[in-house]
Amino acid sequence: MPIISITSLSHPGVEIFSSLTEAQLRNKLEPGKGIFIAESPKVIHVALDAGYEPVALLCEEKHIVGDAATLIERCGDIPVYTGGREILASLTGYTLTRGVLCAMRRPAHLPWQEVCKDTQRIVVVDGVVDTTNIGAIFRSAAALGIDAVLLTPTSCDPLNRRAVRVSMGSVFLVPWTWIDCDLQKLNEMGFKTAAMALSDNSISLDDDRLKAEEKLAIIMGTEGDGLAKEVITAADYVVKIPMSHQVDSLNVAAAAAVSFWELRKR
Repeated sequence: MPIISITSLSHPGVEIFSSLTEAQLRNKLEPGKGIFIAESPKVIHVALDAGYEPVALLCEEKHIVGDAATLIERCGDIPVYTGGREILASLTGYTLTRGVLCAMRRPAHLPWQEVCKDTQRIVVVDGVVDTTNIGAIFRSAAALGIDAVLLTPTSCDPLNRRAVRVSMGSVFLVPWTWIDCDLQKLNEMGFKTAAMALSDNSISLDDDRLKAEEKLAIIMGTEGDGLAKEVITAADYVVKIPMSHQVDSLNVAAAAAVSFWELRKR
């Protein structure tokens, strides 16, 4: 594996870590050529364990024989770009977490019907745009028994660098894909839909009817306005989390964790 010392911010090959935007890395026009950036050795190891393909590594010089050593060995014959902390921070625009980045190939997205096959508990993320919230939702989904995650096109990309880091690699552990159809199509696959929202007909999260459902799709809405009225109206259940001290809502990531735990498959 070639170890390449960086002495210039314009060094050929490092543009994937510096000058390309998230949109350019994603490459919607040619999805098969899309790239994402995984940050920190632990997260990169999780991605490799899940079968993701590495393209290039970027790490501080001191980590070549330290935290990055086992990654370099695992990644095979790909370029490893290295330099001091200052030049790498200038290159990327931020200080590297644990000193290592890995550019990895984006996998092809499966149809949502295939992702949901043989699942019992899924979450639909509708319009959540904050990278931290997306990462936290995935981490809770992996930890609390959610079988798959579906995201509407207005939601943040789960393979955004920060979302991946916040999730601690959980985005590689839970099957996920995009869904742009009528969410009621989920009913045709046997799912009952539970919209997390406050309304006059909301039932409590601990309602026994929810726990008894064989297949349940939990729908989480945007950080600000929540779910659209048409989504709430079309849902089989509208569900609220009982709260105290006149608090009316939780952050979407916190609400997701509470809901996943309470509605997990017994």
